[in-house]
Amino acid sequence: MPIPKARFQVQRAADRPGYRPEPGSIPTQPGVYRFRDAKGRVIYVGKAKNLRARLSSYFQDPINLHQRTAAMVASGASVEWTVVKTEVEALQLEYSWIKEFDPRFNVKYRDDKSYPWLAVTVGEDFPRVMVGRGAKRKGTKYFGPYSHAWAIRETVDQLLRVFPMRSCSNGVFKRSGQIGRPCLLGYIDKCSAPCVGNISPEEHRAIVEDFCDFIGGNTGAFIKRVRTEMYAASDALDFEKAARLRDDLGAMEKALEKQAVVFGDGTSADVVALAEDPLEVAVQIFYVRGGRIRGQRGWVADRVEEGGTAELVEDFLLQLYAGADGDDIPREILVPHLPPDPETIEALLGDIRGSRVRIRVPQRGDKRSLQETVARNAGQALVMHKTKRASDLTARNQALEEIQVALGLDEAPLRIECYDISNLQGTEVVASMVVFEDGLARKSEYRRFVIKGDGGEVGQNDVAHMHQVITRRFRRLLDEQARSTEVVTESGPMLVDPETGRPRKFAYAPGLVVVDGGPPQVAAAQRALDELGIDDIPVCGLAKRLEEVWLPGVEDPVILNRSSEALYLLQRVRDEAHRFAITHHRSRRSKTMVESLLDDVPGLGEVRRKTLLKHFGSLRKLRAATVEDIACVPGIGRRTALAIKAAVDQPSRKTVSVNTATGEIDEG
Repeated sequence: MPIPKARFQVQRAADRPGYRPEPGSIPTQPGVYRFRDAKGRVIYVGKAKNLRARLSSYFQDPINLHQRTAAMVASGASVEWTVVKTEVEALQLEYSWIKEFDPRFNVKYRDDKSYPWLAVTVGEDFPRVMVGRGAKRKGTKYFGPYSHAWAIRETVDQLLRVFPMRSCSNGVFKRSGQIGRPCLLGYIDKCSAPCVGNISPEEHRAIVEDFCDFIGGNTGAFIKRVRTEMYAASDALDFEKAARLRDDLGAMEKALEKQAVVFGDGTSADVVALAEDPLEVAVQIFYVRGGRIRGQRGWVADRVEEGGTAELVEDFLLQLYAGADGDDIPREILVPHLPPDPETIEALLGDIRGSRVRIRVPQRGDKRSLQETVARNAGQALVMHKTKRASDLTARNQALEEIQVALGLDEAPLRIECYDISNLQGTEVVASMVVFEDGLARKSEYRRFVIKGDGGEVGQNDVAHMHQVITRRFRRLLDEQARSTEVVTESGPMLVDPETGRPRKFAYAPGLVVVDGGPPQVAAAQRALDELGIDDIPVCGLAKRLEEVWLPGVEDPVILNRSSEALYLLQRVRDEAHRFAITHHRSRRSKTMVESLLDDVPGLGEVRRKTLLKHFGSLRKLRAATVEDIACVPGIGRRTALAIKAAVDQPSRKTVSVNTATGEIDEG
């Protein structure tokens, strides 16, 4: 991609604290800027509609900057910029610089696996179809990528009888030409054998072009043509040709069966979806051509710069399409969120494609449904990526060592306990405790707490609730330690119950207590430990917004490197505690709603209410049940079942939902 002609200006300073350029020296036109470190390496590339306004925003009080932005500015030693004429030129230059300098503070999407392509070497005299992986090469037309190489090979094998083009390697092709005899594929009519001159280069290229059109989505015309020729041959009593065309038609239809029809109108589009957390983002894309899914691909990237979903979408579209061929860009791109300046992105992609490109967010129908499917794939890809990373022993050891150094601990926290509070406007308040040992979740050690109302603790006082949970857990620790006997086993000393001989699970102190929250929650947890006389268990809190680590009695947070294994482990522990608390809260809320609805049902006491809850499990399932289903529950007759059905079918005055990802409460 050619770099646009522009006026180039450089602003550089020797010492990092004073490298801020004079505001008056920065132009107000659109352009692209680069931050360099003390060694002259480019660490960040960005674009702006107004260079002066954008660059000035970096040089303010670091407290007001996003953590990652502040780290980038602190790492920089100079900044330089290029003025361009239009915002499209700014996009082109930004892409060129990112590709050239590979800045460490820019988002870099990397494949979460090596996807296979279907490639046709159109640059050769006798083009060849093959399945391959890796980077694209000039003179080759690509289709896909696909999830499984075997699926592509099966499809190609089916289509070679209809489009008998070359599929052999260069060595086989040359050897067949030298001996004057085609390979096996030539004898079974899956190759037209251009190696021995059975057809001319022009005739073979026509077959290749038909194959590419069919794979590219133009399937209807070929099927219609073959069907017409088949009927014509049958009418002419040329049954041998009709049978061959019938088999060709069956081969094409069998190949198409492997590609699901998602858009009945034959739309061609790329469907993009994201799954993100504060540290990483996973992207999935489905390639739809002619209404059928032709391939898919996935990427995972570290979030190394400030910006929300819209900025992530813009970065992804720029990196995916800016260096692509025009044929690789569809007329329509479906995204979960519009980029900040969609018109500029559309103009850039339209120039590459040679015709208009639309970027939009699907609102309903098949397109919305498919994007939800793509989003689920992105979520699963992110989970798999994190699971793979969590299972790495070296990474876990590194994470524990980094936590020890960052928090100033005497030893690495081999056992970490994390606590979270969940409530619905102060009602049904619950807490969770999750345990990680050696960096891995120990789900058998998880515990749930139901918060007990006591004076000022009733309501949404998360600080008081945290104090209560920490007090209850560590009072139990002291009690079990006092009532336990130490026994030496092969694996080391173990505390056991002197009466039963069973090991005491909660007689072991954690190496670190993590609470979900900032300074108030951390102070409450530390106060609870102080009141119990425990002074050898460190406490920290992880705040969600900026992923800051707070220590008790310390005014400023500990800022961990955003790509560090330590922050990744702490975030995973915190997120697991949040998930566990939300799950418990939703379960209790569902049971409470069922009990309240059934209070007025005559003849239904506490025992039979519990039987109903145990049988159906949730209010949703009870509402979906028929009268006959309810009557099948032991102790419930048909008359009572009718009363229960009438009670649960009454419309509620207010519906409340909990976002399990954020814990936010939605009322309707």
